[in-house]
Amino acid sequence: MPSKKLKEYLDQNNVKYVTIKHSVAYTSQEIAASAHIKGKEMAKTVLVKINGKMAMCVLPASYKVDFDQFKKAIGNENVRLANEMEFKDKFPECDVGAMPPFGNLYNIDVYVAENLKDEDQIAFNAGTHTELIQMAFNDFMNLVKPTMIKFSFPTKL
Repeated sequence: MPSKKLKEYLDQNNVKYVTIKHSVAYTSQEIAASAHIKGKEMAKTVLVKINGKMAMCVLPASYKVDFDQFKKAIGNENVRLANEMEFKDKFPECDVGAMPPFGNLYNIDVYVAENLKDEDQIAFNAGTHTELIQMAFNDFMNLVKPTMIKFSFPTKL
């Protein structure tokens, strides 16, 4: 079942979404393949620390964070990847690494990669390693109100 906090938030805001069950998968590319979703439509959440404060980077599953571009875009050099010990307790109702990209529900800033805006729909972890939520990208933007910047590049498969 999706994170109770996320499900309640979506329902309270009358957002249309679909829950998709898939076999256990841990990487965003595996999840996209398991759920038969395009890698560009599957949004992954990468947690970073900016001046010691947790933030979320949301980007297509088939992309990677370009940290130099990210630092330049936000005007801050003090950015690094967060480690699991730093975030595992921040999302108590979620499996570690399966947190949804709704930082607003956890008092965490959210940055969305510009290349996600080309998709009508996005899918993302729903708090478990076996379920996704799929919804309209515009609904996601309206609810989360993230900062959209350019900070990612496609991975070579």
